[in-house]
Amino acid sequence: MRKNYKRTFYLFAVTALAIAGCKKDFLAVQPTDRIATSAVEADTAVFEAYVTNRYLGTQLQNKEGDGTVPGFGRGFEYSMWSSLTDESIYNNDDDTWLVQRGQLAPENLGGAGVLWARSYRGIRECNYALSVLPKITMSPGHKVRLEGELKFIRAFRYQDVIRNYGGAVLVGDKVYELTDNLQDPALFKRATIKESIAYTIAQLDEAAAKLPVNNDGTWLLGRATKGAALALKSRLALYAASPLYDGAGTWADAATAAQAVISLGKYGIYTGGYNNMFLVNETNEVIFERLYTKNDNHTHMEIANGPNGYGGWAGNTPLQNLVDDYEMDNGKPITDPTSGYDPTHPYDHRDPRFDATVLHNGSPYRGRNVETFLPGGKDSKDGNSNWNTTKTGYYLRKYMDDAYPLENPWGNAGFHPWIYFRYAEILLNFAEAANEAYGPDVIPAGATLSARTAINLIRSRPSVNMPTLAAGMSQAQMRDAVRYERRVELAFEEHRFYDVRRWKIAEVTDNKPAGGVIITKTAGGSFVYTPKVALDGRSFATKHYWLPIPRTEIQASGGQLQQNAGY
Repeated sequence: MRKNYKRTFYLFAVTALAIAGCKKDFLAVQPTDRIATSAVEADTAVFEAYVTNRYLGTQLQNKEGDGTVPGFGRGFEYSMWSSLTDESIYNNDDDTWLVQRGQLAPENLGGAGVLWARSYRGIRECNYALSVLPKITMSPGHKVRLEGELKFIRAFRYQDVIRNYGGAVLVGDKVYELTDNLQDPALFKRATIKESIAYTIAQLDEAAAKLPVNNDGTWLLGRATKGAALALKSRLALYAASPLYDGAGTWADAATAAQAVISLGKYGIYTGGYNNMFLVNETNEVIFERLYTKNDNHTHMEIANGPNGYGGWAGNTPLQNLVDDYEMDNGKPITDPTSGYDPTHPYDHRDPRFDATVLHNGSPYRGRNVETFLPGGKDSKDGNSNWNTTKTGYYLRKYMDDAYPLENPWGNAGFHPWIYFRYAEILLNFAEAANEAYGPDVIPAGATLSARTAINLIRSRPSVNMPTLAAGMSQAQMRDAVRYERRVELAFEEHRFYDVRRWKIAEVTDNKPAGGVIITKTAGGSFVYTPKVALDGRSFATKHYWLPIPRTEIQASGGQLQQNAGY
């Protein structure tokens, strides 16, 4: 059963902390399901546990917590952020269709409705911990490290406010309490986007200076490092330079921020297979990830997204819009008459990342080939559990671990990591920023590579081996190349939603129909591919570049909190 959570901006300032409990005890009885703030403030071990739980405690989606521990960010519940984009649709809605159809309203944001309040809850929790930290008895070096972690986590929460809503309310280090004047206008004044990003980047600079380059045996894997703080800075600097952010930063600064991660010399392109990278903990490409164990698993991705003929629920089903964008393995788009694309065999000789990301008719999977054809295909509506049949003609392959059971996986699957930052994203950040600031082949001062070289490191990774980009490309051609790489390399990693907005192309990409395919098997055994609309009414308006702030937040502020334009 879905749990309904209602948080408001007002409540983020006054709601008791999940682990700290309330300072006021109206019944003079200590609740047995909470730890008093006095324990957090007096016991080093309890305080350390409180900091650790800031990686887990902010629910960013309604279903989080239904049998799983909430994650650090989004990404591991049933409807993925991809299903708000032209990457996929969620087969059974899960609060996503209204976003796809442009029906967002302050009263109903669907699956995107909780980010504002829950981000500010996380910010308040970090502020509380930072206020307590000076009172805790521990080594100075350890305090520095914890301070760096908390500032990184807080900056990550501000990132979610900025990239979804624009200007943030910057509350600084203040911990708002019941006794504060919660009608103070300063509590509801939104900073500009430029001010919001500048503040968050400054916090990340402080965090990076306090965090270690490596986690070691005395420090839990999966916690923030210097690389994580610099990677988040790189992402925000790239956003700041992008058209939507209206001069909040420069491309040169974004290139420099990405180069700072590259210059650590710690990360590289994983050589163990593109798809395998998402199934293995702590690869050399991962900068920051959430790890899962037997006693702390996340959504069982295989059954949630697998084909119905295998007992799966279809889940996040890739769109034809994405499928058509994969190049041929010679590096040419399928629209190029010289590419070799054959519409009667549309899945042959494509960029290898296609087969690693999308299950299509004929894909080898768990002992047989996927059958989405009609009539009679096992993974079509003629197969088992036809209510779980894909509406697009495709199923998700990325993140699926064949070592885990698909049917009845409970407690025996869901242990693979979720990656928030990896080196390929940093290379793509650098390539985009360097190209916009200097051009495709210029190596910026202080840098170690050009935009084109950065892209080629990704395209030439083992198991992909796509043709490298040749010298002599124009800036516009390189811009298209960067956008292609982000489209396919980072598919389903929750970038597309923000990329098409910051580039201000969502009015094109998100107004195209949600495409799918009907595959008919002829008497002779060949296939006929007929385009279809998988979800009707897909729509995007200018106001949708930013999410609306929920109406409850505006009301709780007494109308002081400024709503985004158009809502």
